[in-house]
Amino acid sequence: MTQQKPTWIPMIVLLLVAIAAAFVPTPGPAVTEGIDTGDTAWMLVSSGLVLLMTPGLAYFYGGMVNHKNVISTMLQSFIAMGVITLIWVLFGFSLAFGPSIGGVVGNPLEYAMFKGVFDGKPWSLAPTIPFALFAFFQMKFAVITPALISGALAERINFRAFVLFMVLFCVIVYAPLAHWTWHPDGWLFKYGVLDFAGGTVVHMSAGWAALAGAIYLKRRKAHVEANILPPANIPYVLLGTGLLWFGWFGFNAGSAVGAGALAVSAFATTHVAAAAAGLSWVLFDVTRGRKVSALGFCIGAVVGLVAITPASGFVSVTAAIFIGTVSAIVSNIAAHWRANSKLDDTLDVFPCHGTGGMMGMLLTGLFASKAINGVVLDTEQGLFITGDPALFIKHLVALVVVSAFAFLGSYLLLIITDKIIPLRVTEEEERVGLDISQHDESLANI
Repeated sequence: MTQQKPTWIPMIVLLLVAIAAAFVPTPGPAVTEGIDTGDTAWMLVSSGLVLLMTPGLAYFYGGMVNHKNVISTMLQSFIAMGVITLIWVLFGFSLAFGPSIGGVVGNPLEYAMFKGVFDGKPWSLAPTIPFALFAFFQMKFAVITPALISGALAERINFRAFVLFMVLFCVIVYAPLAHWTWHPDGWLFKYGVLDFAGGTVVHMSAGWAALAGAIYLKRRKAHVEANILPPANIPYVLLGTGLLWFGWFGFNAGSAVGAGALAVSAFATTHVAAAAAGLSWVLFDVTRGRKVSALGFCIGAVVGLVAITPASGFVSVTAAIFIGTVSAIVSNIAAHWRANSKLDDTLDVFPCHGTGGMMGMLLTGLFASKAINGVVLDTEQGLFITGDPALFIKHLVALVVVSAFAFLGSYLLLIITDKIIPLRVTEEEERVGLDISQHDESLANI
């Protein structure tokens, strides 16, 4: 086994956090007035479902890389469950949902170390569940977002550098976007942008960060030589897709923050959009002379899940069919273009999550209906509902601003990370594979 130069800094940081945590006062009695046990039960389940998506993503990505990089790719998702959880407790939740500072970011000290979270009043937009449950539900979104980025950087990213980038991304890009979009005083929220479950906050941010990473890291040697190894394990991809699809019901239907009719509607649109998109992807492949593939259906279904995410609580089931079908075609075209370019986005994160997220955001501006969700204003329903372009224009503006912020912010963070810890592994480490070179583990040991 190869040796790595020891470093004490991460361990010291964790020990300092643990010591500080030991002196945090025990929370007082939780506020129970107005809490609904049915809503609470559903949100506990939803929080678990959303967390399940991260292991699902690990299998989804792990099955698509070559056999030398399966473990390293999967670990990049699993490590997010550890790292981002602690960041969220320390100050991430406060940055996203603390009292607004100019509509841009929350006060990082308000809920630092989850101060007041367990004994606080329920969140204003989730009045029937405990505040702590809302905080943990949102934590799961923060966990999976940087994990999504890893697919674009697979097979050439230094693991320690990726962990540092993940932390910086969560603090500098994700938390502000969550505040803009989901905090009542966030500027996108007040502007009238609709994002039910994270098409903007999660998928667009991850997609643009993935594009920035693919550009910054440049191409794998195998990509330059057109010697890409086949996917390691298609059944892993199928398993990952199943876990993602199942978990996505918590992601979208859970964003209703209650067990009511809106959750049922979001549940239904989520499933239908995924089904339509999976079929759309493989049938579009057939029109170009390709065979129906397991990989194609899985990727298409995930694109449908991505695209319906911002719209799931605002559109009808029939609109979900359109959203899934069209988004899969657009993402398929984007993936085909990427494959014929010099851009080395290893697992097509930008064509799938970035493009899918943008399609979902734009199509929400076409199909959002007050009949589905009463928070949609009469004067700002979707363009196809009333013929009024106001909402669609707002979503166009938000798309441009969020895209620029996520891409440029992520690119800057990549530069900063690279100055601290080199992002790219050596050519020899890349040749051997990251499983061995980064972790001294391999599939051969199983």
